[in-house]
Amino acid sequence: MKHLRLSQLAILLAAIGCATVPELTGVAGNQAYAQEAMRAEVGKLVQQAGELYKAKKYRDALGKLQETDRIGNKSVNETFTIERMRLSVASAAGDNDAVIRSGEIIVAANKLPNKDQLQLIQVLANSYFKANNYAKAAKMYERYFSEGGTDSSSRQYMIQAKSMSGDSAGALKETRAEIQAAEKAGRVPSQSTLETYAYAVQKSGDKAGYLATLEKLVMHYGKKEYWVNLLNSVERKPDFSSRLTMDLYRLKLAVGQISKTSDFMEMSQMAIQDGNAGEALKIIEQGYKSGALGTGNEAARHGRLKDLATKRVAEAKAAFATTESDAQKSADGTALVNLGFSLATGGEYEKGVGLMEQGIKKGSLKHPDDANLHLGVAHLLAGKKAAGLKAFKNVQGKDGSADLARFWTIYANQAK
Repeated sequence: MKHLRLSQLAILLAAIGCATVPELTGVAGNQAYAQEAMRAEVGKLVQQAGELYKAKKYRDALGKLQETDRIGNKSVNETFTIERMRLSVASAAGDNDAVIRSGEIIVAANKLPNKDQLQLIQVLANSYFKANNYAKAAKMYERYFSEGGTDSSSRQYMIQAKSMSGDSAGALKETRAEIQAAEKAGRVPSQSTLETYAYAVQKSGDKAGYLATLEKLVMHYGKKEYWVNLLNSVERKPDFSSRLTMDLYRLKLAVGQISKTSDFMEMSQMAIQDGNAGEALKIIEQGYKSGALGTGNEAARHGRLKDLATKRVAEAKAAFATTESDAQKSADGTALVNLGFSLATGGEYEKGVGLMEQGIKKGSLKHPDDANLHLGVAHLLAGKKAAGLKAFKNVQGKDGSADLARFWTIYANQAK
């Protein structure tokens, strides 16, 4: 998060009219709040400071206002008018310390209309933040919102101020509330808010909260690094089944996370072992296309793996009739689902999906969530997004399958 600039303070100061300068000695600096006139010796210095301010001689103007500090027994109105002038000049001069000093006096006086008072509280909070006085900044931001402030950017600074002042619990609470408020209103939480919350819950050891926030970052903003962190995190969940490792690889491949030679090799070998030689061949071909395979000292090994996959594809085609017949005769639908998925991942989408649906309908599946997850992937490969999303909704497993189904749904909705 970027630090506040004094130019941002100047915008707020202009909004509350702090540049108002009494034009004549003896005229009240703010007639809405003052009952008494300004003494000539005070008014003269304020007017001179005002002329210097108009001429953009800000340091000279501050010096002139400092002369008023030597005048004793100033009335409330005189002090109020001087500090309003000093606030504007200090802001223009980039003197944050002076902005804080005058801001504290004006806010404490409580002589501004409610709207202007609220904006000045925001100015003061911002000034504390710029001065790295995060504890005071946090308190002033809290006051700003408790009195009706609505500027969402200030909430971001309040959260950071709490965090920087050591109030991690407070920062976490405020961030969570902001996310919930945005979602309740049908708005997407800001990227910075979600990032802040993800960092905070990760630091607190809340792995489930971290994963859920990463999922929101992926869903709403889709950056590659969010995908990397999300998929790595789900793999580290204690209840994630090693049975789904290949499914995780498939999603990583889809979102562009498979680039290493070792990953292409391992993934294609796993596909062959699972009986999905057609899928293995496609993975190998993608590896060759990317340059990850077919080069270097292991090029010959890559070639042998490709030859093996090609051979297994030919063998599967030759034995297909028998394999399908046996699957149809099986007491449960697992063999049909597996055979159909092998066809779909190898490029025979329509026929593969048909067999998978037969298998799911037949029932008695050992892993029904896996079957629906694979059916959703097969539909996506066939370009049938709506059917894929429908299949993913049926995945409810606590072993990581439901997580992968949700992530595939996010990917499908983001894919062009």
